[in-house]
Amino acid sequence: MSATTTDRPETIRPPIAPAGSGDRPTRRRVPFRMQFRRDAPLLVMVTPAVVLLLLFVYIPLLGNVIAFMDYQPYIPIPDSPWVGFANFTALFTDQAFWNAVSNTLQITFIQLVLFFPVPIALAIFIHSLTWPWLRSIVQSVLYLPHFLSWVIVVGFFQQSLGSGGVLNTWLRQLDLGTVSVMSDPATFKLLLSSQVIWKDAGWGTIIFLAALAAIDDSLYEAAAIDGAGAWSRFWHITLPGIRPIIVLLLILRLGEALSVGFEQIILQRNAVGPGAAEVLDTYVYYHGVIDGNWSTGIAAGLIKGLVGLILILVANKAAHMLGEQGVYSKS
Repeated sequence: MSATTTDRPETIRPPIAPAGSGDRPTRRRVPFRMQFRRDAPLLVMVTPAVVLLLLFVYIPLLGNVIAFMDYQPYIPIPDSPWVGFANFTALFTDQAFWNAVSNTLQITFIQLVLFFPVPIALAIFIHSLTWPWLRSIVQSVLYLPHFLSWVIVVGFFQQSLGSGGVLNTWLRQLDLGTVSVMSDPATFKLLLSSQVIWKDAGWGTIIFLAALAAIDDSLYEAAAIDGAGAWSRFWHITLPGIRPIIVLLLILRLGEALSVGFEQIILQRNAVGPGAAEVLDTYVYYHGVIDGNWSTGIAAGLIKGLVGLILILVANKAAHMLGEQGVYSKS
């Protein structure tokens, strides 16, 4: 049975202004009941996601209030005394906290310089492969490490570069001594970055490959006919085509600048000591959870989130000033 015209949501069209009047058409306000009937299927579909977001993201945010309290476990939060900014003051006078901040910023800078360009270069290399079967093989090989856990990745590096690994065994056979790659605090940050590159650089090419696929091939053909070389085509076609994605991912990476990994560092922290391996995430775990200073740990987490938000806002503003869209736009 077909629906009658009275069962269908009414379509409200704005009145058309008379020709030559110069007036902009006025939009007629649609009643709320009619909007609800029109958008009911979309609201039903989005309701589970909104409920999960409220339960597991926004409601837990209320627990950050204990950063301003002398919170003790097994005591209800409302019964804990308020201490204002005392936890933040104690945090700023803790030398271990500043050591964690210093290590975090150093690891972030190294990964930003060494890791961020690698997926871009790999994506351009994969996109340049003309044989589809070769492209599939290269992509599969590069994607595979992403699905390995950090336990397996660290174990692989230990078996390769550890004191009893393949490298040191080979050096002993040649009477060249040994190298302590896995336990040297001086090179620990470079080791972390190399592990991140090996594990996630291939997976990071996915977004850049999608951006490269969106570039019209006729642009390359026209440039080749005009005599443009490979470098000229890259500089004037490829790079402008993926530049918005590069800016977008760079801004998002800055927002997570103080999140340099937890499981990866916990697995190798004892080998080099907290002086080289302590970062903000491990500081919150050891000084907040293990030592029972929950309020101080939450205060450190709040500072980390605030710094990430400021970095995103500043980077997005800089992107707007350079003519890029950034993460969001007011217009």
